[in-house]
Amino acid sequence: MAIGLIATITVQEGKNAEFEKVFLSLAEQVRANEPGNIFYILHRSKSQPQVYKVLEQYESAEALDAHGKTDHFREANKVLATLVAAAPEIEVLDTV
Repeated sequence: MAIGLIATITVQEGKNAEFEKVFLSLAEQVRANEPGNIFYILHRSKSQPQVYKVLEQYESAEALDAHGKTDHFREANKVLATLVAAAPEIEVLDTV
């Protein structure tokens, strides 16, 4: 069964452009190198420009677990951690 994830990320003031550049590069790597990923898309809030939502879907819980262990994810997170205001809020969802 497919599994979904929504990550809510708040970015520090003045860091949006750098955050988007790093994240969009990560998203390209996820789509190119993770066959269990169905989609991985970044969205910015219209009402709160420092808040982003990442919508993700994977073929299985194992594919989601593998995503967090990839080198490209770990390397990108080192940079992204310096740009965010707090730890992301993560919600894992069962696909219906």
